Amino acid sequence: MGRLAGKHALITGGTSGIGLETAREFLAEGASVAITGRSRERLDEAARQLKDRGPLLTFVSDAGDVPGQEVLAARLREEWPKLDILMSNAADLTHLPFEAWTEEAFDRLLATNLKAPFFLIKSLLPLFSPRSSVILVGSVSAFVGHENATVYGAAKAGLLSYARGLTYELKDRGVRVNGLSPGPTVTNAFAPLGPERQAALYEELRRTVPLHRLGTTTELAKAAVYLASDESAYTAGTVLRVDGGVGELAY
Repeated sequence: MGRLAGKHALITGGTSGIGLETAREFLAEGASVAITGRSRERLDEAARQLKDRGPLLTFVSDAGDVPGQEVLAARLREEWPKLDILMSNAADLTHLPFEAWTEEAFDRLLATNLKAPFFLIKSLLPLFSPRSSVILVGSVSAFVGHENATVYGAAKAGLLSYARGLTYELKDRGVRVNGLSPGPTVTNAFAPLGPERQAALYEELRRTVPLHRLGTTTELAKAAVYLASDESAYTAGTVLRVDGGVGELAY
């Protein structure tokens, strides 16, 4: 029997990278999984990759659309009797120099990375089971300053702070909330830059990691399985850093 057998898990931003790999791991561990994404085409491709691995639902949903979070919750309530796991993974990855930020770009990033996750959790409250787990995917950028990441890091720091506040507010409901904080990880996020620029950027990031390598999506997904499972039943209100030491050590 899998570590997540009988559980229902929602992963926002599940069409690629850490979200897609986590969906794969959750299904392998026996969970029924729902993933969201903004593109039906990308959701269909993710479903093709996860075909025959277990029960899977896909929902077109913009993670930055705050009213849309209630719509997503309502659609999920129509499909499932309960929700045991929420992994808030969808993110706006915009990195810009300080001078280049506009109020519109700032608001859009905060809506996706900080505001909408809060209201999604609020909308899902009637569906959460008594021993449910919420996983908030942050970033090492919440702990260290680096190029063009001021707004992104601030939003991720705010998201991770929900782990403490919401664990307190929801403790009587049996809902525990934790953060998962990745360091530099190999995903397809930089693919639009082209192979040469992507390789150069990965090498630049690798030099910042005390373990001298980048993380993998599988390593992050395995950590998410722990936080989602009953093995972490006594883990609440904290942040699990899977970052190769970037957030703790000088390089």
